[in-house]
Amino acid sequence: MYLNPDRDSAPGALNVHGLTREFLSDKPKFKEVSGDFMDFIQDSPLVIHNAKFDLKFINNELYLHDLAKLSNNCVDTLLLARRQFPGSPVNLDALCKRYNIDGSKRVKHGALLDAELLADVYLELTGGSQITLSLNKGKESDDNAKITKVEFKYRKFSVSEEEEMLHKEMLEGLENPLWEQG
Repeated sequence: MYLNPDRDSAPGALNVHGLTREFLSDKPKFKEVSGDFMDFIQDSPLVIHNAKFDLKFINNELYLHDLAKLSNNCVDTLLLARRQFPGSPVNLDALCKRYNIDGSKRVKHGALLDAELLADVYLELTGGSQITLSLNKGKESDDNAKITKVEFKYRKFSVSEEEEMLHKEMLEGLENPLWEQG
């Protein structure tokens, strides 16, 4: 979703995102969607590339509309990347190239595409995408080994009290569990 900032973009910003005042003129203003935005993010941790920069803009908009600034925990992928690759370029384009993530559709900065690319980069930065070895038996190729990527996605769910009790009972019923062996 695009938002109408009700002002012209600075020339430098316009070069980055290409969004003109005319294009944004019929889009909703932040105040009109701020409730939906806050309902969407709730208290979830936010994954942001250069969080310090983006949070200044978001919190300024919240302040201008008498809304509380964000208190969400944030994971700043820029800081993660700087720690992992000191001295190397760590902008989103460079990280996509490093991790072989297709960023070819990204001509200008756009929130949705950037978020999709950042999700893939974040998985790579945090070890969420693992390399595995699979053997391709029966292929006519001389090379029977093939490297493939397997992505493990975080799944958020809650456990009922009954499930927790049943799990505890099951663990207590185990004889000589592996984690207690020395």
